[in-house]
Parts: sequence; C-alpha cells; structure tokens
Amino acid sequence: MNIEILSRVQFAFTAAFHYLFPPLTIGLGVILVMIEGMWLKTGDRKYHNMARFWTKVFALIFGLGVATGIVLEFEFGTNWATYSRFVGDIFGSALAAEGIFAFFLESGFLAILLFGWDKVGPKLHFFATCMVAFGAHFSAVWIIVANSWQQTPAGSHLEVDGEVVGAGFKMLPEHLGSARMVIDEFWEVVFNPSTVERLSHTLMGAWLAGAFLVVSVSSYYLLKKRHHEFSRLSLRFGLALAIVASLCSLVTGHGSAKVVAEYQPSKLAAMEGHWESGPNAPLHLAGWVDEENGRTVGPSLPGGLSWLIAGTADHRVTGLSEIAEEDRPPVQATFQFFHLMVALGMGMIGYSLWGGWLWWRKRLSKLEHAETRWFLKLGVVAVLMPQLANQAGWFTAEIGRQPWIVWGYLRTSDGLSAVVKAEQVLASIIGFGLIYLLLFVMFVFLLNRKIQHGPEPMGGAIKEGR
Repeated sequence: MNIEILSRVQFAFTAAFHYLFPPLTIGLGVILVMIEGMWLKTGDRKYHNMARFWTKVFALIFGLGVATGIVLEFEFGTNWATYSRFVGDIFGSALAAEGIFAFFLESGFLAILLFGWDKVGPKLHFFATCMVAFGAHFSAVWIIVANSWQQTPAGSHLEVDGEVVGAGFKMLPEHLGSARMVIDEFWEVVFNPSTVERLSHTLMGAWLAGAFLVVSVSSYYLLKKRHHEFSRLSLRFGLALAIVASLCSLVTGHGSAKVVAEYQPSKLAAMEGHWESGPNAPLHLAGWVDEENGRTVGPSLPGGLSWLIAGTADHRVTGLSEIAEEDRPPVQATFQFFHLMVALGMGMIGYSLWGGWLWWRKRLSKLEHAETRWFLKLGVVAVLMPQLANQAGWFTAEIGRQPWIVWGYLRTSDGLSAVVKAEQVLASIIGFGLIYLLLFVMFVFLLNRKIQHGPEPMGGAIKEGR
C-alpha cells in the first residue's frame, strides 16, 4: 500500500482509539464538580458516596487516556518528520503548553482527588476536584489550538531557505527540507479564526460523553433494581448536563460550520455534497454523493445551506465544481461522516429532552411506567451516541481538511518522513491493533467490574478528614 495512506490510517486509528477516553474525563470532571458541590452544600453523605464511585471510574478512564495519548506524540517524529520540522515552532509550543500548564495541573491534583478523601477536608477536596476538571478542559484548549491552527493558520509566516515567502508559494520537493512556519504573534496563533468555535463544540461533545456514561450506568442499575437512591440521583446529574450540552452543541456546531464556510469552502462543499456554485444552495438532509456525475442524491431543503450560513437564500456558496479536483477532499467520506454526526447530535437532543420531560412529570425513575422503562433501556446503550458523534465529527474535520495537513501551506503527502518504509508502518499498525485490542478488553473488564461492584451503601459512615 501507499506510504501516505498507511501513515494516515495509523494516525487515524491511534488517535480515534485515544479519543475514546479524554471526552469521558472532561465530562465526568464536570459531573464530579456538580456532585461534590452538592456534598459541600448539604453535607449529605449520599453525595459523598456518589462522588467516590464516579471518581473510581474517572481514574480508570484517565489512566487509559494517558497511556494511549503518548503514542501520538511519537508518531509526529516517526511518521511525520517533515511535518514536525515544518510546524515545530508553532505546534511544539502548543503541545508544551498543554503538558506544562494543563496536564501537570490535572495530574497533580488527581492524587488529592483519588487518595485524599480521609486525609483532607471537604473544601480542599472539592478544590482539588475543580482543579482536575479545569485541567482536563485546559488540556483540550491547547490540543484544539494546535489543530485549529492547522485548519486556519494565523499569526505566522512561511520561510523557505531563511527567506519569507507568501501563502501562495508553490512548494516543491526541494523546498521541504528548509521550509518552516514561524510565529509572528503567539496570541494570534492561539486565537486563530477557528479556535473558539471548534473548542466550544468539542467541549460540548465531551460533556455529552461524560453525561451519557452516567445516564447509562444509572439506567442499568434502575432496570436491575439495584442502588436505587444512587441511580436516581446520578441519573438527574447526568441528564441535567446532557440537556445543557446537547442544546449548546447545536449552537456551537452552527458557529463552527460558519467558520468552515468562510475559511475552508472546499470542506463545506464536501460536507454538504454541494457541487454548483451560486446562491440558493440546498441543504442536504441525507443522501449519497455521485462523484462521477457531480451530483448528490437525497432529500434537501432548497436554499437551506445559504440561509444557515448567512441568514439569506441569496448568499453564494462555493461548489465542488469550482474547486480543482486535486484540491478536493474525499467527498463521500466527508459527507457521510458529517451527516452521521448531525443525526446523532439531533438524536441526543431528542433523548435528553425526553428525559427532561419525564423528570418534570416525576416519572424519571418509576419503572411502573412503560415510557420510563423504554427510556432507561435506551439509556443503557445511548452511551455509544456521543462517542460515535465525537468520532464522526473528528473524521469530518480531518478528512475534510485534505489534501492539506496545514491548510494552504503544506500538503499531507509532503509531510511524511523520508526514511520510513510502507512495510514498517504496516507492521506498526498490526502491532498497535493487537496492543489496543488488549487495552480495550482490559478497560471493558475493569469498568464492568466496577459497575457490577457498584457504589458504597448510601448510608455509610464518612470520615471527615483533617
């Protein structure tokens, strides 16, 4: 196989597997702050025991996230050495900031969160929980900064052989060894045109992942008629966060799409399977892209895309026919992943509001109602929805960015390492596949064991600590 395809498959596989875990820690961090806040406010021991159970789950997920994330940083040097040299000044600073300011903050207070229950007072423990949650969010900030800069470069310029050149410079193979991006203004790099919108949308997806995990476990306990008081309260915390995050994700997703429309028109055209440039651009609700004949088959809303972008059907939208074929992303994959993400997002909104209605009707945990039983049964498997939506969203963003690894400056095919062979990459993919399969089986086994064991009795004694 082609070395570029294999390297992209390797990075996509390892990144996608890693991204099963960080959203859960971010979302669970928010849940822990909510629960411990109630413990601090009321002094009720049931919130204390709830927090201890979800902290154990958090610790397991955090450990897997750290272990799988380290691999990605090595891949930048092994498979993407030219790219790493090209963006080292910029990408390296963001990754360094993530490690120094975010990961150390999160991991430092994690010790108090995990082992300080009987050794520190409730206020200090709550503060540690807040810092762990903040550190998880802050870590996401720097990762999104780095990735967003690749999508919409700003605050920097291109140098080739020490000479400053413009963004339209035609990169040739002989330039790759001496070409590099240089920072002009650090804060312009941080707040590049897509950072805020993409960060907010990513965080809402992470909140949903944590919220739906809590909903899933709580629904399972209620259906099994175990730990009723714990499950009833946990379900409310998870559902409250799910309602907020699902509705906010609709707003942040719209904002992110508007940025894509302005700065990455070929990606937007691929996301919507839009071929002909002009006003009154249709919004495809679903369908299949016929790339050979340059059309998209499926239901659509006339003028819907123009209206969503600019608030008027008269807005002109760039179509794929206007973009050179070598500059188009893989249209079919981008279109399908984007629409899968949207469908799952709307499904989560509907499910969360359904739960909110049951909560309002005081039926959320009452199994004598058939509607409640169906809600809980769906809740057990609904934990997959945010995970699939998050994966689909990232695949949309990264596939839609092709053929650029740094938009407008460096193509993906030019970012590869010169000395790595295809058979070496293939061997590493097989090796990672076996290791990650083992890690995933271990994760499911340990998580299931914690769930089957369940929380401590809600009336258990509490040591106040010093």
